[in-house]
Amino acid sequence: MQKYEIKLSLAENVKTFVNVVNKFEFDMDLRSGRHVVDAKSILGIFSLDLSKPITLEVDDDKCRNEEALASLVKAIQPFMA
Repeated sequence: MQKYEIKLSLAENVKTFVNVVNKFEFDMDLRSGRHVVDAKSILGIFSLDLSKPITLEVDDDKCRNEEALASLVKAIQPFMA
C-alpha cells in the first residue's frame, strides 16, 4: 500500500483528480480521519472535509507494475500537499 498526502481545495480540482485516477487500474481510497471513500467517486470525495490535506491510499498489491505506479505519481503531482 502506497500513501500520498493530497489537497483538493476547489471543486474543479476534485473533478480533475477523479478523471486522472480513473485512468489507472489500481484500487484507491481517500482517507480523512476515520472516513474512507473510493478515490474514483466524485460524490464520495465531496463527503470528506476538503479544507485540509487528505491521504490517498493506493493498493498496489494486486498490480506490481512499477511503471504504472510511477505514472500515477506523476499524474497526481499537481494535487500533492
